[in-house]
This record gives sequence, structure tokens and C-alpha cells, in this order.
Amino acid sequence: MTLIGHKEFRLTEKQCELRNLCSSAAENILCWGGSRSGKTFEFVYNIITRALKAPNSRHVIFRKTGVSVKQAIGLDTYPEVMRLAYPQVYEAQGAKLGWNDKHGYFKLPNGSEVWLSGLDDKERVDKVLGKEYATMYFNEASEIPLASFDVALTRLAQTIKDVNGNWLNLKCYVDLNPTTKSHWSYRIFVDHVHPDGEMLLDGAKYVCMRVNPIDNKENLHQSYLDRLANMPERQRKRFWLGDFTGDVENALWRRSYIIKTQKEPTDLVRIVVAIDPATTNEVGSDETGIIVAGIDKDGMGYVLEDGSGKYRPEEWAARAISLYDAWDADRIIAEVNQGGDMVEAVIRAQRANIPYSKVHATRGKVIRAEPIAALYERHKIKHYGDLSALEDELCTFTIDFDRKSQGYSPDRLDALVWAFTELFPSIVNRIKPVIIKPVQVRSSW
Repeated sequence: MTLIGHKEFRLTEKQCELRNLCSSAAENILCWGGSRSGKTFEFVYNIITRALKAPNSRHVIFRKTGVSVKQAIGLDTYPEVMRLAYPQVYEAQGAKLGWNDKHGYFKLPNGSEVWLSGLDDKERVDKVLGKEYATMYFNEASEIPLASFDVALTRLAQTIKDVNGNWLNLKCYVDLNPTTKSHWSYRIFVDHVHPDGEMLLDGAKYVCMRVNPIDNKENLHQSYLDRLANMPERQRKRFWLGDFTGDVENALWRRSYIIKTQKEPTDLVRIVVAIDPATTNEVGSDETGIIVAGIDKDGMGYVLEDGSGKYRPEEWAARAISLYDAWDADRIIAEVNQGGDMVEAVIRAQRANIPYSKVHATRGKVIRAEPIAALYERHKIKHYGDLSALEDELCTFTIDFDRKSQGYSPDRLDALVWAFTELFPSIVNRIKPVIIKPVQVRSSW
């Protein structure tokens, strides 16, 4: 281990490796891996070090939401890094560490600023992006859309010198628990191709590494490591092994089937909000799948938004109605196999006169999903915006899917299937699943 700061602070070997990567000539650094592997701590440490090294420099940390960046970074990681790595500065600045709550940044004694911003507040983002920065850090980038990443990078442009009179190199840091190989982070930093236009990128400028919980074991409780190691396979690959996922053998959907668009579709003639409801939101319970989908005048289907999550019944009803209003939808559709009349009652309690239809699952998930997967294969459906969680679920749903062994129910997929069954009734009814019958061998006697 390398001793940094003072006697109580040591980086792990992997954090030292990441620190060296950040000090290389590469401008853009991605670190991916499992949960609580030390990625965020090391990147924040690098940012503070750069800020202290270059007086009056400016740096920014982004997450999807303003609430999450303030809680995860502002109230947790940033103070912890300062306390451990720079105790003199920590003690001199006091508990608030130079926090400017009105504008959302920490100010260091040398005049440098570390800004925190969510990407969900347009007014806030516009204010933050009105300035130039020497460092940008995109934390939990699996939740950040490519368009937001690209726009923010236009402000990675501050020209500033360090205490030795040398120009401070511009740096872009990105981290995430990996999702799929189709995510922009993998395409840019591993494939060295920008997804928008498939433009080739200079591999020397985009570097990456993986770090996992086992690499940070000296700072984690063994029971936590054991819990990650024994998660269901899908979650284990992401949060323990830190693997990006590709196509799964026997999956109904392939990545190549999914057409993405960043342009909001127009001329939609019908929009529905489909719900696959969970009746509880307790630990271990399923998510509620909520998908907004539409169809245009030319018969092209669109997935417009994924509002799925763990909700109480009144919460998923309110969420579905909120999406109904936001997209000016025509109808809410809900599966009622588990909740029965309760599903409609919960929705009507929120808004009595909302257009509503109930559907019953009379066939298995695979049989219901096959016609919709066939529509994707024929490129009759496009995805608008970032729908990575839904896409993960689609591309890991196999013809022999077993909920118990996988450890989850594909609720986003179920909601999507109900949505497009409603929007493509005639096509769905025409596309019949292929049933392969056993070959009967006749006796030659």
C-alpha cells in the first residue's frame, strides 16, 4: 500500500492503479465495477487533489439527480475524503467545508471550487454549464443519458495553471456499475466508437479499468461481500463481478433488434401507459413495471419512457397517472391477475374518470412476449432516450426463463408486452409462436 495524506489514510492497490491512470496523458477515464469497490472515493480524492494543486480552478461532479449527488457526494464521500486525506484543510474549514448552499459548490481555501449538480433540473444544469471546468466527473453514469454527457463535456474547457506554473490538464472521469455492452460508456471507452453516428475515437484518449468489491475488502464487512457473492446471477454479474452483459443465448430479444433514437417522436396517433403491478413494496417483492409506449401514423411503435420501480399500490397508481398526463396518453392498461379488482380501485382512487382497461394473462410470459419480440426483429419498434434497465431485461429473457433461479420477475418486459399488444392488436394476433413438434419416427418393420 502507498501511504497518502497522513498515517490513517491508505489507498487500496486498485485505487493506486486508478490514481496512476488519472495521472496519465489520457483525458477521459472510465472505471467500472461492482458495488462499493472504492471507485467514487478515488475519483473524488483526485478531484480534491487537483483543486488544491491549482488555485482558483473549477471542478464539477454530476449524478442523475440533484438529491442523489448532494446526499452521496456532498454529505458522504466529499467530507470523508477531506477528513482522511487532507485533515488540516478539513479542520481549518470546519464542518461545512466551505459549502455554498445557494449555488451548490464547495470552496477550498485557495479559491478553487468543486460543484455538485444533478442532471434532472434544467435550470440548475444551465446555471452550472454557464461556467467552464478543469475536471468533470460523471458518477453512476449508468443512469446518465448520452445526450447529457455530450452536452456537459462542452464545458470541460477551463484554462488554469497549477502552483508550479504548469497548465492543468483537462480530465473527464466516469464510473458506474456496468449494465450492457450497448451502453454509451462501453461503446466509447471500450469499443472506442461514439454511439451517435458510430464515429471512431482515439483509444489513447479514452482509457478504462475495472475494480470490484473484493479489491476493497479491507474497507468492507465480510458479510457484505458474502451477500454480493451470493446474489442471483444477473445481479451477481453486475454488483459482484462488475461484468458488462451482452446477448444471452436463447434470449427472445437481441441488441441488434433494438433501434434507438434521441429525437422525440412526433405524429403519434395513440399513446398508452401499461402497468404490471406489484401488490407490495416490501424487501424481496417484485417491481411494478410501468411503460409508456406509442405508435405513429406510419405504424412505427415507440417506447417513450420507463417509469418502473418498487412502489406501494397508491404510489404506482400515482406514477402511472403522472406519466399519462406528461405524455398526453389515451389510456392506462393494467394486468389484474394478482391484484384483481384492487388494481382498478387503486387507479380510480387517484382519478375516477381516467380511461382504463384491464388485461388478464391467460398464457405464459414467453408465448405472450414472442409476437412483440418479432416486431422488434422486424424493426417495427424504436426506443426513445435511455432505457438501459428495460433493455437489460429484454435481452436476458430466455425461452426457458425461470423466475426462481433468476431471482426476479421481468416486470418491465411484461408491461412493455401489454403496451404493444394494445397498440399492435392485428399484427400481434397474426404472429403466432412457432411450436416445434417431436418428430415421429415410423417403424420400417
